[in-house]
Amino acid sequence: MRQVIIYPGEDGYWVAECPSLPGCVSQGKTKEEAVNNIKEAIKGYVAALEQDGLPVPEDRFEALLVAV
Repeated sequence: MRQVIIYPGEDGYWVAECPSLPGCVSQGKTKEEAVNNIKEAIKGYVAALEQDGLPVPEDRFEALLVAV
């Protein structure tokens, strides 16, 4: 399980990123597509770390909504 942040990007695309895996970012034309794409990106990221014998970071990200 990984926490993912989704937000509207440029040109109507949705951006999805996984803060616990630095640089693991994807996008999609819809929120659903962005979520599916980030799932694949996370799988690929973790597989690459494991293949290189590197540790997979734990998901220690905590999100808060702050009213300003």
